[in-house]
Amino acid sequence: MAVVSPDTLVGLLLERERAEPGRTALREKEFGVWQRVTWADYRAHVERVALGLETLGFAPGDNLAILSENRREWLYAELGAIAAGGRAVGVYPTSPAAEVQYVVDHSQATFVVCEDQEQTDKILEVADRLPRLRKIIVADMKGLRHYDDPRILPFSELERLGRDAAAEAPGRFETLAARVRPGDVAIIIYTSGTTGHPKGAMITHANIMAMTRAMVEITGIGPSDSVVSYLPLCHVAEQIFSVFLNLMVGVTVNFAESIRTIQKDLREIAPTVFLGVPRIWEKLQSSIQIGLKDAPRWRQALVGRCLRTGYRLAEKRLAGEPLGVADRLAERVCYLLVFRALQNFVGLRRAWLAFSAASAISPEVLRFFHAIGLRVKEGYGMTEVSGLSFIHPGDDIRLGTVGVVVPGLEFRIAEDGELLNRGAQVFAGYFRDPDATRAIVDGDGWLHTGDIVELDEAGHLKIVDRKKAIIITAGGKNIAPSEVENALKVSPYIKEAVVLGEGERFVAALLQIDYDNVGKWATERRIAYTNFKNLSQHPEVRELIAGEVAAANEQLAQVKQVREFRLLDKELDHDDDEVTATMKVRRATIYKKYAHVIEDIYGRAGRSAGAG
Repeated sequence: MAVVSPDTLVGLLLERERAEPGRTALREKEFGVWQRVTWADYRAHVERVALGLETLGFAPGDNLAILSENRREWLYAELGAIAAGGRAVGVYPTSPAAEVQYVVDHSQATFVVCEDQEQTDKILEVADRLPRLRKIIVADMKGLRHYDDPRILPFSELERLGRDAAAEAPGRFETLAARVRPGDVAIIIYTSGTTGHPKGAMITHANIMAMTRAMVEITGIGPSDSVVSYLPLCHVAEQIFSVFLNLMVGVTVNFAESIRTIQKDLREIAPTVFLGVPRIWEKLQSSIQIGLKDAPRWRQALVGRCLRTGYRLAEKRLAGEPLGVADRLAERVCYLLVFRALQNFVGLRRAWLAFSAASAISPEVLRFFHAIGLRVKEGYGMTEVSGLSFIHPGDDIRLGTVGVVVPGLEFRIAEDGELLNRGAQVFAGYFRDPDATRAIVDGDGWLHTGDIVELDEAGHLKIVDRKKAIIITAGGKNIAPSEVENALKVSPYIKEAVVLGEGERFVAALLQIDYDNVGKWATERRIAYTNFKNLSQHPEVRELIAGEVAAANEQLAQVKQVREFRLLDKELDHDDDEVTATMKVRRATIYKKYAHVIEDIYGRAGRSAGAG
């Protein structure tokens, strides 16, 4: 009988299915009803996909691209391709056709799994530039029945082919899976490409095992936990929660309806473990703040009093000071009167472990959640280290830092302040790009992260900023733009900020308003507007934002304070190449596109922050 290595993703799946076949592995809504997928179901779907792919000619070493929002078929396709000896390549479903074409072509994918007609149309639009493409497998065929491209195949038909193959050759799936070795590349994750074309990071099963075991050891996540899957599965952060932890320890994965409905989904799912990127935490905080503005005055006063208590007790906890009897009584009263409702409102009352990761977040945002009883930890990692590499251990949470290194990973700080990592979690290199691999991993195995860092007195790591992003003013002062940008984005009315000042006399910023929150503010004041541009250029809105900038400046050292700003008259958009698929700002594009605005800012004497 074929022996499948337990140190591979497909090996973990088979172990989980043997140990608890009837237990729930995945949950997803269909027509408003939650559908349950057991471990036995999960394994059966993956088996059918793997054998169906083999039947269609998918061979060991082939790559399968997946262009879809998060759903069950994403995971079946990924693990099916891996079991068949290939690699899975995620493609952001928000990507325009040109970006889709680049990733599918560069990855040399022979098969593509598409979610629906919208994603299939992107592939067909660029199909003449994808000479290796042989099959387009579609999960939802609605609207595609009359498409006559012979490469299109329903996902259900792929599984039917696999079911027939399994009936003809029992044990074939185990034979295929036994060929998968820990050192094989399992997935190729394309980085966001803020400074150029995305690069395909090759991550092996051994990389995944090392990182996930370290994460389990330092966090204590276990089989009784549940998570919500909503961030793009092409990103390593979501892979950790929806795939790696799911297979290794058996956490239950619940698929959100979409990232746009995440707050409603959180209330319904009530996960015990939650990963939020900074923008999600900022949005959850602003939803509470904006909601309170509509509450009766007595309720606002009650919440304000409890928040003051919450902040005071959070500071004591963060400082490691014990809470006295009076403190615990006040905390309990505030929980019953206010905090329980706020935790329910954001859907996280059951969450015992909550993370912020993927980019820097303002400590003030985290302090707010600590005040209402949600002890959010900040973590740090990168695709090239297979995900998580630093996190706060246990109750040792220090805001403004990302904690300590996970077990099994080495780190050191170079003379110029850059963080270097070494260990089993470090990736196998960039696909078809040995020069870029050598540029990031030196001869001694140290991976150069590109992040400038510092250690605090307790040995917790603080991320200053990207090495390439540091601004040096005309006065020779080094400024980390992310610190200033995060201070600005604490405001519920500022959605995005791009800080300026390289070689200049003072710091300035391009700001994008939060259209929903500012629109609500304007409506309450009977300020008429027609669209984003019209609203953003209204004098009273500029006054509102000027006040928010002034408030942010109070938290910053004088040299970092924003002396001028301009409001963007449109939202930064992925299709316009202004942000990546993960909504990271492409600074070079912004500087070029808004060069005339930047020249206007620095072309005359600085004024107050209220200039707008």
